[in-house]
Amino acid sequence: MKDVTFGQYYPVQSFLHKMDPRLKLLFLIAYITAVFLAKNFYGIAACAFVLVAAVAFSRVPVTKVLRSIRGILFLVAFTAIINTLFYQGETVYCSWWIIKISKEGLIFSAFLICRLFLLVLCSSLLTYTTTPVALTDGIESLLTPLKWIRFPVHELALIMSIALRFIPILMDETERIKNAQKARGADFESGGLIKRARAIVPILIPLLLSAFRRAEELGDAMDARCYMGSKNRTKYKKLRFGWRDLIGVLLAAALITGVVLTRIYLGALI
Repeated sequence: MKDVTFGQYYPVQSFLHKMDPRLKLLFLIAYITAVFLAKNFYGIAACAFVLVAAVAFSRVPVTKVLRSIRGILFLVAFTAIINTLFYQGETVYCSWWIIKISKEGLIFSAFLICRLFLLVLCSSLLTYTTTPVALTDGIESLLTPLKWIRFPVHELALIMSIALRFIPILMDETERIKNAQKARGADFESGGLIKRARAIVPILIPLLLSAFRRAEELGDAMDARCYMGSKNRTKYKKLRFGWRDLIGVLLAAALITGVVLTRIYLGALI
């Protein structure tokens, strides 16, 4: 749970923190598109350069940003192993039954690892530089056209805001329950997979009860304040685009253009 960085906000005054949340969401979508459009290491290098520049302008410690990778190390390792062992390449280094380790498989595995790292890092940087309230306000503003078909945009944004706020709360609650169980003699480290899975039960049950209790208390608090959804509601802070957002738009356009050019003129990875 300590490796979960999504939903955590790092309070500091920086270029990225002052950008409009709507533009940051659109830039994230453009960045993810650029990462998937990249078909060689030149395109990945361009995406990595933009990410490094964004981290530098965000003033978020590099160690905090890199910590988000720890939560997906198992997925990265599993993906790399599967592609290395079963990718059908021409230059085969080792072969046994259906398993083949080839040059193309190693290159493709390294490419996928870089792609996964970039996707996770850019997503975590968004939550580090944007408060949950600003993030949901940006989502609600971007989804405003859906109100024409009577889609509950405000309610959806509220649900996302509450979910983002509950992530760090549940992380702290999990750590507290785990320490309490350890003080009572619980062992979460030793034993096989089945024993460790059974040891998690004393954590999950109190955590679920705590989550339901917090949700009920939040619902009662909203009812006590006469919350009626999006009806006749106004905004305390109105979102406005500025010169920083213009720079973000130009950077996103330059990134996608550069990745497309590397894909056209430099070819695919393999």
